Amino acid sequence: MITARAAATFEPVGRSVAAARTFVRDTLQGWGLTDIVDDAVVLTSELVTNAVVHAGTTADVVCIRADTGVRVEVADRYPEREVPLQSNGGHHFGSPDREGGRGLLLCAALAARWGVEYSATHKQVWFQLDFPERPAGTRAAGPALPSSALPITDSRVRVAVVQVDSDGLISAWNDDAQELFGYSPEQIVGKPLTDLAAWPHTPGTSTGVAEALQLSRWEGSYGIRDVDGRVSPVYASHLRIRDADGAPSTVCLLVRDRERAVLQSPMRGAAADTSDSSERGPVSDAFEVFIGSPAPDDLDGLLQRTVERARDMLDGDAAYLLLATDDETELEVRASTGLPSARQRFARVPVEAGTGRYGSARMPAVHEDLSAVPGAVPLLVNTGMRSVVTVPLKVEGRLTGSLGVAAESPGRYNNEEALRLQFAADRIALAVERARLTELERLRRGSLSFLVEASDLLAGTLDRDQTLALMAQMTVPTLASWCAVYTVADQASDPELSYVLHEDEDRIDGLKALLTKIDPPEQVPTGGARGWTGPYEAAHAAALRTSLRSLSLGDSARPSSGPGASLATASAVGGETVVLPLVARNRVIGMLTLGKPTDEHFRQENLELAEDLSRRAALALDNARLYSERTAISQSLQRSLLPPEQPEVPGVEVEVIYRAAGEGNEVGGDFYDLFPIRDGAYGFAIGDVCGTGPEAAAVTGLARHALRLLAREGFGGPAVLERLNAAILDEGARSRFLTLLYGELWPQQDGGAVLKVVCAGHPLPLRLRQDGSVEAAAEPQPLLGVMDDLELYEQTVTLDPGDVLLCVTDGVTERREGTRMLGDDGLVDVLTTCTGLTAGAVAARVLRAVERFAAEPPSDDMAILAMRVPEPQDA
Repeated sequence: MITARAAATFEPVGRSVAAARTFVRDTLQGWGLTDIVDDAVVLTSELVTNAVVHAGTTADVVCIRADTGVRVEVADRYPEREVPLQSNGGHHFGSPDREGGRGLLLCAALAARWGVEYSATHKQVWFQLDFPERPAGTRAAGPALPSSALPITDSRVRVAVVQVDSDGLISAWNDDAQELFGYSPEQIVGKPLTDLAAWPHTPGTSTGVAEALQLSRWEGSYGIRDVDGRVSPVYASHLRIRDADGAPSTVCLLVRDRERAVLQSPMRGAAADTSDSSERGPVSDAFEVFIGSPAPDDLDGLLQRTVERARDMLDGDAAYLLLATDDETELEVRASTGLPSARQRFARVPVEAGTGRYGSARMPAVHEDLSAVPGAVPLLVNTGMRSVVTVPLKVEGRLTGSLGVAAESPGRYNNEEALRLQFAADRIALAVERARLTELERLRRGSLSFLVEASDLLAGTLDRDQTLALMAQMTVPTLASWCAVYTVADQASDPELSYVLHEDEDRIDGLKALLTKIDPPEQVPTGGARGWTGPYEAAHAAALRTSLRSLSLGDSARPSSGPGASLATASAVGGETVVLPLVARNRVIGMLTLGKPTDEHFRQENLELAEDLSRRAALALDNARLYSERTAISQSLQRSLLPPEQPEVPGVEVEVIYRAAGEGNEVGGDFYDLFPIRDGAYGFAIGDVCGTGPEAAAVTGLARHALRLLAREGFGGPAVLERLNAAILDEGARSRFLTLLYGELWPQQDGGAVLKVVCAGHPLPLRLRQDGSVEAAAEPQPLLGVMDDLELYEQTVTLDPGDVLLCVTDGVTERREGTRMLGDDGLVDVLTTCTGLTAGAVAARVLRAVERFAAEPPSDDMAILAMRVPEPQDA
């Protein structure tokens, strides 16, 4: 009974042979019949060649799936050209070396049944391949592997199924997706997938999630932001489909990235056309014959297609391709198929002969049994592969790479296969080199853009902790899976672990705990990345101890956490780890540590980019350190200029608000002070030095200390200010003009307070009475720091219960917005609304009025001193 049927017609041109092979391969693979694909492709290739090349007509190819096997029919439009028939004595289709009859000879050798049928307009050759007997449920099998080589997964593997419509909107979301990422279907259906996808923006690459969703098939890694905002690394397999109405959509299968083996299954490409072109007539470009048309336009796609075609061409179980570094001393793994996983991507091995090296990289080589020469091909260790053939990729005599095909059984390959593979390698070597150079140029441009952006970010902060965070966030996940930054305080200090980041936030605590327990990497001032095995060894030792402990406790007494956390940490740091010194001003100030998960390696281009980043980051970190040190010194000196703790004045409420202009400034040109002079008497002052910054702060310190000293020596207000004026003038070129309101306060036993004040060029103090009236409490006199002969006088002010004396600096009265200014009248208006308020409430209301007067923050220093005699009921 027929269960499926597919048909296609091919024009009488040479490229149709490859197209027919692809059609048959894709059809049978789509039906899940991988066991008979290779035989079907070989037979189809010969029969279609007879039709389109020798008969010179179009070829109709039909694939029919039945219960017991598959029937493939190839028909041409030249019935007059008969096929050789067999005689009674046996098959006489001709020699394999002859042009005629070779397709039928293969049919007789490979097919279960075959035949030829004629009609008035067509000649049809068909063959049938029966399904091989195999255990139920078995589709394919891989090499037997030791348990240590099997991928690590959770106890239950969850596969998220997400369907995305043609507009990029999520249309379906299964239970495993909700469990993995936390969103319910109601929360997520109808939203763009791009809102969740954290696409890996590797410098120089341009493929994004939108482009990937347009491809018919795509596999790879990216991140999904979960409901808590964390990025979960996933491995995804995309398949683009269409419904009965023809509407396209994409089905995305996603698992945790460490469980990629569940989904990762490279598709087998069409076999190469290796027959002699003289027998097939004119064919297309040799490169397209091997790779297929259209050729991939990116390096990774080209390399992956190459290894798939090479594997199919030699009927291998696995294939791999390595590219040479610029100095041709090492080979870098760039593509593989049929191996347990792509975990060794970007791993490097030396080219020259020696233990664990590719001694045959520069010449074709055949290894009939790898078990007899352990380590001859490091990439195939513990993969189950026994025989391998390798050939070099060369451009103008220069080694550019190495291509290998391997099989699980020994003795599969000989020199003939090596020559065939070398012929194929020669076809694609130049295209691979061009694509590699294009990728390098794209990476360089992307790296330059990345460094420019990184430099801008690092230059935008002088905060040490923020600089450390930026260093880590710029490397993860762009350059590494995790990052740790060590800092060195001085040459005599040991490195200190200062910042840890992992692309999976759930791994940060475990990684930090691991790195805290081991010795930091050695301080080496020389540039360049160097390997560090400390995290890997410590993590695997901890995982082993945890596993043994859990086994010894038994299932009933196993800790709730189990060994999963330790195993996860070991997997997270199990790949390559490198350390880059942070050197600034000829001194090692720290180390940047970058790591990959199990069996992953760094690309050399990324290491070079990390070195450039480390140099910029080191300078930024050192600048932040110097800025922090100077800021700490400045703040310490500024705090020494501020008054000590404000004393309690019996019978008088006192509130002070002080704001210094400028970021990081605690003291400016404005100042205040309140201090005891003797029993029952207190001195107070509020002043404004011309200018701001350190110079003004120096005069501030001089004025405050001189006032205290002179007042406690028994001098009255005018004498205190006259001597302070002389001291300011003695400063010479460093002197500053100074406005100052100074007074002495005597609280009275029966309530009220008596004040004696001197106002030397300062905004006049304002007195608020209980009835809401406001009046100036002193008269203006000359400012300090201008004239030698200064004659000042003091005025007496009596505060009754409920009265308020408000003293401010000109940062309050000169508050501006455009042409408007708060001024003395505006301050009076604010103060008239403060009747009955405490001193603290009066000061707060004045400050709020100043801040609300203009949209921009205040640009001048500001001091507010409010004193109030409480009413009897308040006391």
